[in-house]
Amino acid sequence: MQPDVSFVIAAHNAEATLGRAIGSALQQRGVTVEAIVVDDCSTDGTLALAHAYADERVRVLALDANRGPGGARNAGLDAAGGRWVAILDSDDSVHPDRLTRMIVRAEQQHAAIAVDNIEVIREDESSPEAMFSQEFLGQFAEISLADFINANLVFESAFNFGYMKPIFLRGYLERHALRYDESLRIGEDYILLASALAKGGRCVVEPAAGYAYHVRSGSISRVLKLHHVEAMQRADAQFAQVNRLDAEAQEAFTRRARSLKQAATFLSLVQHIKSRSPLKAMRTALGNPAAVRHLRMPIAVRLRRVAGQFAYRSGR
Repeated sequence: MQPDVSFVIAAHNAEATLGRAIGSALQQRGVTVEAIVVDDCSTDGTLALAHAYADERVRVLALDANRGPGGARNAGLDAAGGRWVAILDSDDSVHPDRLTRMIVRAEQQHAAIAVDNIEVIREDESSPEAMFSQEFLGQFAEISLADFINANLVFESAFNFGYMKPIFLRGYLERHALRYDESLRIGEDYILLASALAKGGRCVVEPAAGYAYHVRSGSISRVLKLHHVEAMQRADAQFAQVNRLDAEAQEAFTRRARSLKQAATFLSLVQHIKSRSPLKAMRTALGNPAAVRHLRMPIAVRLRRVAGQFAYRSGR
């Protein structure tokens, strides 16, 4: 029998947290599920842990070559059989009623996509907190393409909509041949959801938090590097070529392009400063003066904040 939901869990050296992710997927109430664990060439006990599950709802794929988060998720999507697909990072978890709430809301609105709030759990703090206030998300019955792009501008906030983990009708992804961009190691989530919205998919919003984003003590996302931003700029350019944007979305896209350009300039400045190349730093700064203002914040803090916006986990 076809499950209601296929959870796709890409895992790379996730032995310490994978059990929590799988367990939370299997504990969903009101829906039938399968959990597809894709081992992306782990060197620890991740694969053995996944194979140890006797539950027939857990399926394990072991990749022959490391494909990164996008590639591993694509392998899971190709194997998925559920009506809906949900991405779950191997170091996160989901609340038991999450999928029921989201699917009910989506089906009532005839939507192919649904997102919800995120609970941020820091191991060094006692109380979890919602990433977005319910009042704020309650303003969005749906998220448009313009809304989504506007909420993914670099340097604008500590958290943005790029952190959201949407669920998709699998048939919608198949019909539009939508998959993750495997050339991206940061920002692959953004491009997939933006592409789904650009194809006309309606995305409803569940204001309650159902996805638990776990932040390990003393751990941050990897430092964002210039080549990551350049890859995102290339992906955005390709996105603009293959999708027709309305006026609002185009305006938002222009703002995002500007923010990525500033991020690239800032990271170039950091490189030149670290390498003690003042003339190169000066030329870079003159090329995009707006990026210089970000140097007012200590470099390490700024790098962490920028990197954190893309939720690029240290296990990948």
